[in-house]
Amino acid sequence: MQATAQPDAALQAKWQTLARESEAEQEVLALCAEAHERCSSPAALRLLDIAEQARSLPGRARLGIINRAINLSIRFAADAGPAGPTDDWSAPLATLQRGAGDCEDYATAKLAALRLAGLEANDLRLVIVHDDRRDEDHAVAAARLDGHWLILDNRKLVMLEDDALGGIRPIVSVDALGTWRRPGDHDESFQIASN
Repeated sequence: MQATAQPDAALQAKWQTLARESEAEQEVLALCAEAHERCSSPAALRLLDIAEQARSLPGRARLGIINRAINLSIRFAADAGPAGPTDDWSAPLATLQRGAGDCEDYATAKLAALRLAGLEANDLRLVIVHDDRRDEDHAVAAARLDGHWLILDNRKLVMLEDDALGGIRPIVSVDALGTWRRPGDHDESFQIASN
């Protein structure tokens, strides 16, 4: 996805809130990594185990084991509040603790596992895509490997390169450096699908 930096205050605010929550979880992960037997967080142990399994594998296999393990560790559950559907983004350990989440919760858990498995932050993005077949927006994790972006999607166990995604168009991506849109895309609003 060729993209340029584009401000998106609402999306950036969600990402920054998620980053703060994830940073707080790093303390739990560090304590659990240091002493598994004293770890009181099954979610942290699960995420560390997934990352450790992946770390020993090369290339696509590393990404694939994370995609599969996270997909199988979380059951789909749409965000809902008292007034109906919401669009809450949960930190990885919170999602794994619940054992449930929606598309961006899967994506953020995958991004955390990928970082723990040794991938660099600048090679990872959360991408909001539009699925033309379902006519809905959806969140996925993207990881750059050997110059190609691979898409880790909670709807699929297989990973595809970004240019092989028929009927899927990236809208916006977020990473540690900011919010990105493809050149020429207009600033449309989007609502992430509940799957």
